[in-house]
Amino acid sequence: MGGIVIFGAGGRAGRAITAEARDRGHHVTAVVRDPGRYGHLEADGVSIVGGDVTDAGEMSSIVRGHDAVVSAVSPASGPEALARAGLDDGFFVKASDALVHGMTEAGVPRLVVIGLFANLEDGRGGLILDDPSAFPPELRPFALAHTAGLERLRASGAAVDWLVLTPPAGLDAGGPRSGRYRTGGDTPPWPESPHLSYADLAVAVIDEVETPRHHRTRVSVSD
Repeated sequence: MGGIVIFGAGGRAGRAITAEARDRGHHVTAVVRDPGRYGHLEADGVSIVGGDVTDAGEMSSIVRGHDAVVSAVSPASGPEALARAGLDDGFFVKASDALVHGMTEAGVPRLVVIGLFANLEDGRGGLILDDPSAFPPELRPFALAHTAGLERLRASGAAVDWLVLTPPAGLDAGGPRSGRYRTGGDTPPWPESPHLSYADLAVAVIDEVETPRHHRTRVSVSD
């Protein structure tokens, strides 16, 4: 099997996706901002590389020779860290541009991006991020930045076969790997109290790498 580049491999989603890919026999290039902090990721079949998902100049050299790219990046590890660091509202647009540019230049065909539930449709003609009872208003700028990255992919017209795979907010870090999940469209298929383990999110991601079923679109995923 060929190799997979995983940006944001040090985060919860990235670690789960790295483990799932490795368990299925893929070589993983795990891209993190500071390799010195993530030595624990190193294992047979995993190479740790320093990189910035928004850097179009270095993107093609990182992804060249791989079969697919996964982006599980965030500018911060959570709301508190984001508040301390400040938000670059162009982060996800820059990431989309760099990924599409670098992958096109390097001839890497498949991109799977982890999306944000807040920009799913609410079933009433709006987005979840517009409902303060469903999404914290203080995180709205982050959600809008994430949405701008999605819209950039939609408008790219590139040859890259991209997918934005969007889990619910209630991802379970300690949840087991059941190997089961369901997908929906722009409106979430889940009930009021959605659930999905990071392990099963990883299953869905690697399934879409190995056997792509959704193309140049955004889908929701839940248990």
